[in-house]
Amino acid sequence: MANPIKRIKELQAISREHHHALLLCWKIKTGFAKGISSQRMYTYAAWFYHHYLLPHFDIEEKYVFPILGNDDQDVQQALLEHQKLKDCFSGNQDQVLVLKEIQTLLENHIRFEERVLFNRIQEIANDSQWKSLQAHHKEHHFTENMEDEFWKS
Repeated sequence: MANPIKRIKELQAISREHHHALLLCWKIKTGFAKGISSQRMYTYAAWFYHHYLLPHFDIEEKYVFPILGNDDQDVQQALLEHQKLKDCFSGNQDQVLVLKEIQTLLENHIRFEERVLFNRIQEIANDSQWKSLQAHHKEHHFTENMEDEFWKS
């Protein structure tokens, strides 16, 4: 097993948000394994997207990614992945396919940010950039949507 990544304190709250997003991926996988309807899973995923992913993407795009510069190849990859995830929540697509895409894209995206992008960012960020991030990102306590805990069915 790999050693855990030492995350600088200024990025720890964002990494904790990644943990909740990975739990979304697990919930989708579990829902499929239990034969849960795609509508139930998509309803939950859309709730999570609007309450947690969109604000998370906004913080990363405004205050984290610019540390490397939006022209950076890794930042470009992260921005493209954000857009692909946003596209999953727009339009009338087949929910089964969309949920599988969300699960795969989101899991791979988080692994990339944690293993590559955030490591590079924490190596070069200066105090002013960290202070700006802290001023604009207040960690929110994750509050689970208890309306339909389909993964427990």
